[in-house]
Amino acid sequence: MGYKNNRTGYQKTLLGSRSVVKQGNFALIPHDGLVKNTVPGFENVDVSIMGTPRLGAHFVDYIASFQKGGKHTGFGGEGIETVAYVVSGKLKVSDGQEDNVLEAGGYAYFPESVIMKMENAQDEPTEVFLYKKRYQPLAGHKAYKIVGNIHDHKPVPYEGMTDVLLWDFLPTDDLGFDMNMHILSFEPGASHAYIETHYQEHGAYLISGEGMYNLDNGWYPVEKGDYLYMGSYSPQAAYAVGRDEPLAYVYSKDANRDPEI
Repeated sequence: MGYKNNRTGYQKTLLGSRSVVKQGNFALIPHDGLVKNTVPGFENVDVSIMGTPRLGAHFVDYIASFQKGGKHTGFGGEGIETVAYVVSGKLKVSDGQEDNVLEAGGYAYFPESVIMKMENAQDEPTEVFLYKKRYQPLAGHKAYKIVGNIHDHKPVPYEGMTDVLLWDFLPTDDLGFDMNMHILSFEPGASHAYIETHYQEHGAYLISGEGMYNLDNGWYPVEKGDYLYMGSYSPQAAYAVGRDEPLAYVYSKDANRDPEI
């Protein structure tokens, strides 16, 4: 588990961190600075709370390591939509009527008010990226449960670039969904085509590789296991470095809704 911090006692290096937090704007939270939390509903799970309203986000992200027998007794709640993405391992998810076992690359989206129960489906730890948000209803449209695996989908070139690939978890043109979850992958040397500045906000968990990330026009080194929050209108872009594997991250984006006034 790249993010899991098992350090105890004094360390050999001076206190220092790549962590940068600009509340409401952006945040970089490195994997070696995460702490475990006790959160009601999680049992035998090492869980770190990441993006939250205290940071400026309109959602909540978690990075969770389900240990042997680890489970969540009921993720979500009234008016809350949820997503689970399995980084590694096997996770059983249930809506109370149907069980699904998600393997690495697997994901489940449960619409508002559908409670997600989760349980580790193997003896070894299972690493999961979790998301929840209050659903924004739209008259005449409704979201629905989706379970899948990115390995069953063919990625598309991101804005025409064949060395930057995009996977969508949810339908992009269905107005029943007010958000989407994606994976964006950059081959070594690849980058965004330009510095993006947009209304939507992101929470992102790096699942492979290393690179440099532009956050509000400052460049920061990032690597597997790091977490990023990017607020509305915060300039952002990335390029991949290294030779061994792509820089890739799973991230959320609000979508399909007109800004409220």
